[in-house]
Amino acid sequence: MKIALGCDHGGIVLKEAVINAITDLGYEYIDCGTMTSDSVDYPDFATKVAKMVQDKKADKGVLMCGTGIGISIAANKYKGIRCAHITDVFQAEMCAEHNNANIIALGGRVSSPEEAYLFVQKYLSTQFAGGRHQLRLDKITNIENSQFK
Repeated sequence: MKIALGCDHGGIVLKEAVINAITDLGYEYIDCGTMTSDSVDYPDFATKVAKMVQDKKADKGVLMCGTGIGISIAANKYKGIRCAHITDVFQAEMCAEHNNANIIALGGRVSSPEEAYLFVQKYLSTQFAGGRHQLRLDKITNIENSQFK
């Protein structure tokens, strides 16, 4: 499995822990930046990761900004992206099992690197349950494809 990851300056504090969580599971990662703590704009990195997932160059994604909120909003503007903002292990599990989230977003000013490691491990280790949950995702896709966007 390939995981695209991206962060702004507020999320870079989690990057090493996220990379460790991915590689400890035996997965590959594609680092879409940023590489420094210099101020940058989170929508740029949300775009890079969302497009990697959309184009199937990555199976899933992990985004990080100061809170995880802004970068998740930006990622969710892309068709087919289901980015969940995660602040605990239960949310990491449920977004994978029930929502088949293809990207998660974490906050470097909200979660510690140790927590981020656990969130990513749980997210990537949890399988989508399908069934009634797929029916709900189909409804989301119908909304996304509707004329009422």
